[in-house]
Amino acid sequence: MRSLLYALKIILRQFVRINILGIFRNTSWYIGDYFKLKREKNENFKLSSQALLPCITDKTSETPLDYVYFYQNAWAAAKIFEYKPTEHYDIGSQVGFVGILSQFVKTTFLDIRSIDVELPGLHFKSADILKLPFQDNTLESVSSICVIEHIGLGRYGDAINGFGSEEAIAEIIRVTKPGGHIVISVPIDRMNKIYFNAHRAFTPSYLLKLFDRCNLVESKYIYGSKLLSDYDIEKGFGTGLYYFIKK
Repeated sequence: MRSLLYALKIILRQFVRINILGIFRNTSWYIGDYFKLKREKNENFKLSSQALLPCITDKTSETPLDYVYFYQNAWAAAKIFEYKPTEHYDIGSQVGFVGILSQFVKTTFLDIRSIDVELPGLHFKSADILKLPFQDNTLESVSSICVIEHIGLGRYGDAINGFGSEEAIAEIIRVTKPGGHIVISVPIDRMNKIYFNAHRAFTPSYLLKLFDRCNLVESKYIYGSKLLSDYDIEKGFGTGLYYFIKK
């Protein structure tokens, strides 16, 4: 029961981003700023109470930043730009990351959820990571950033599968050709664990076991706001970034 109440608390937090006092305070300065700007009387722009679009949570002393996506997207892009594939395939990563990649290398983005965008160099293909539509040993370059840990937990509309992550890794390795490149990231922890229904976390040793048909070229680890070269079990939960070449 205690665990269910904790889960309910987490769910409620997702609906209530700022407290009542914060709403009152932010609304107060918003109204004040509106009338200050109105007194400026810049005739080049129309300011009307009929065209309000309040953004009341952005006035912060520091730039909001998701350190995990900042570091992992930059690191993964650097690896792919470094080895310069003729064509790249990404499975389910953040679309902004894939869009940038596509401007440097022809990129096919695969996901169970469609995207409605058109961009030179970017091609979308509907696909399930557990049943990739490619023959064995065919792809030169594959990435899947913060995806593998979600497979089989139902979060993104996929079927519940207790071995979803293991099967996804096996499928990525299957379609990558010998000498091909694989760039991934996953949560890491002191033990293999499911944070239902957000994601799984892996021990680095278990992850490397799953990639035993590949050689590890480089790994990095994100803990809080830091990107480190070495795994530190004492730091507990973090994010592991891994670059493999298939044997």
